[in-house]
Amino acid sequence: MRRLFYIILLTCLVATACGGGGASRRHRRSLLTPRAGGNPYEMMVVADDDIWDDSLGWAIQRVLDTPVPMLPQEEPSFHVSHVDFDHYNRITNLFRNIIILKRNTNFTKPRMTVERNVHSDPQLIMTIQGPDLDQLAEYVKASGRLIIQYFTAEEMNRYATDLEYGYNKRFYEKCKEMFGCEIHIPADLLRLKVGEDFIWASNDGLTTIQNICIYSYPYVSEKVFSRHAYIALRDTFMKRNIPGERPGQWMQTNKEFVQLKDISSRGEYIQEARGLWNMHNDHMGGPFVAHSMVDTVNGRIVVAEAFVYAPSKMKRTMIRRLEAALFTLRLPGRE
Repeated sequence: MRRLFYIILLTCLVATACGGGGASRRHRRSLLTPRAGGNPYEMMVVADDDIWDDSLGWAIQRVLDTPVPMLPQEEPSFHVSHVDFDHYNRITNLFRNIIILKRNTNFTKPRMTVERNVHSDPQLIMTIQGPDLDQLAEYVKASGRLIIQYFTAEEMNRYATDLEYGYNKRFYEKCKEMFGCEIHIPADLLRLKVGEDFIWASNDGLTTIQNICIYSYPYVSEKVFSRHAYIALRDTFMKRNIPGERPGQWMQTNKEFVQLKDISSRGEYIQEARGLWNMHNDHMGGPFVAHSMVDTVNGRIVVAEAFVYAPSKMKRTMIRRLEAALFTLRLPGRE
């Protein structure tokens, strides 16, 4: 699987070294390379205590604490831990996500570099250095969105790569039969429901329910990509296919909390929708993210959506795990 370039990175700010990632990550891993430590969306910041407790340390903490958009409760983009250079050793340097902050008078201005799989695999190490700490702090603030995007994209790629080696084959075959599409979704989404131009997979958990569905409708004009049209079409499919436990209940979109954005993956246009859903006449609800793509072979829109129900639990990692699967969708006629 090629890397998912759904985020356009600012190459003028980031220089990439030590290649990694990609389809054959597991095949390329050396037997001598340790498996990376830490959980997804955990970040280790390496900095001397005087830097961590000053403007530069405060700046990176604020960036990494930036809330994930469109979740029912506020959750940080990353969980952060800190070590100083005296404790950055052969154990701590195995962490999966690392940001190194340091003063370096060899540079005349701030510089950001990225290396992959230096000490472990999968691993991304970002080094931010420059001659002046206050100047570095301003640089981190200005680059905050890029830093979050870079590490989020890396985690998404890791999920998607892992799915290539373990996915729900039944859903894959049913999706190919119904839509002519290929997609890799988590193998634990075992429960399937098939409707008209609609397929839904769920883990059917008791307290934490993770879901992915695929549906399609004719492409009549660009108006189908308007916010109003998207919500109306989504509600039509969800009302028909995802009822509640009692009559008069069905899934619907919380219209106040929907964000649409144009992105791309493998050169394909995608309309990303992110927001909240709730169950009509019930208290159930949670976050969703959806990708709408134009199937030019069949003149239709194909939508892949992930949504989560996990009351009283953190949902960031759950929804991002499912979101990574959406990027594996391949339409008919695409390689």
